[in-house]
Amino acid sequence: MDIDKAFYKNLFKNLFMDPCLVEFWDGDAELYGKGEAKFNIILHEPIPKSEIIRDASLAFGEAYMDGRIEIEGSVRDVIESLYNNHDSFLHQNPPYLRLAKFMTNGVKKSRENVQYHYDIGNDFYRLWLDETMTYSCAYFKSPEDSLIQAQKNKIELILRKLNLQEGQRLLDIGCGWGELILTAAQKYRVKATGITLSEEQYDKVQNRIDQENLKDLVDVHLLDYRELKEQTFDRVVSVGMLEHVGKEHLGEYFATVERMLGSNGISLLHTITGRDERGTNSWINKYIFPGGYIPTVSELIRHMEACGLYFYDAESLRNHYTRTLEHWADNFEQALPQIREGKDETFIRMWRLYLNSAAASFHSGNIDLHQLLFSKGPNNQLSWTRDYMYQ
Repeated sequence: MDIDKAFYKNLFKNLFMDPCLVEFWDGDAELYGKGEAKFNIILHEPIPKSEIIRDASLAFGEAYMDGRIEIEGSVRDVIESLYNNHDSFLHQNPPYLRLAKFMTNGVKKSRENVQYHYDIGNDFYRLWLDETMTYSCAYFKSPEDSLIQAQKNKIELILRKLNLQEGQRLLDIGCGWGELILTAAQKYRVKATGITLSEEQYDKVQNRIDQENLKDLVDVHLLDYRELKEQTFDRVVSVGMLEHVGKEHLGEYFATVERMLGSNGISLLHTITGRDERGTNSWINKYIFPGGYIPTVSELIRHMEACGLYFYDAESLRNHYTRTLEHWADNFEQALPQIREGKDETFIRMWRLYLNSAAASFHSGNIDLHQLLFSKGPNNQLSWTRDYMYQ
């Protein structure tokens, strides 16, 4: 047995929680675990041991992207089996990444990071998101809800939690393609402002404001939330944006929200949360969300209270995000003929791995999604029960 194969055979011994068949580059195959293989992993060539030792997550992710590794069966099952084994490499960040998560996300760097992911093109996202172009966790009142219905449910749930009143001013930090601010203006007659760092999103929102004749109630700006000066709002919401802020800027985020909220103003934060402070994954950080950091709930509450904000409510939507990602992954596969017209196979495999690994991560409980409600000052006008959120 050559040295490379001996290294791999030892590596795969205790890697997965489910039985799997590994086929090596020379045609040899070995079954790991007891019972019928749940999936097959085919290694067309060895990955340098130095790359695996330095950063296994990045090494295997890149090998899948460029076709050195093939998976027969579900990509999600493979990743989830790794996550379910708490001794696997997916639960261990390399030392260099533990240092990198403290790198600063200033205004310029934040703009670059956001545009890297969101300015791939509206045409690309339109192929696999729902018709509202909502790119965040949906809310399934029933598991049978369609994706578009679940996204509308989510928007309505957020707006109810904010307890909106006609004529109030609402700010959406990281407004995406605008569904929330447009819905808020139409249904609650509030004056809604959206901000984004994505030029593609900004253009789309501008077009929607014009098409839906909402110029009197809705505006959008292409800028960083820290650049919005001398304005106050009754309500501030942020959906799927905080993950881009970075660990060392969490306090700055809450201090900025506190500054922008009027007296007794209410804010809702909808964000992915972690179980510990590892914060990110090296492959995700390099190829999907550069500069990202996933905070814990306790971190967020500490920062809120340090800024004098009052914390009211938290709700986990972890299972809802698993179902959302299942829809996105299915839509992505169905749209492959159109995607291949403008993207190469490496890009396609990268996004397949991202969507399926995210679904696996939520389903296994490795990460979560929370909505956190808080206010500036003790808001005594909020209902004493949660009934108003679900009427």
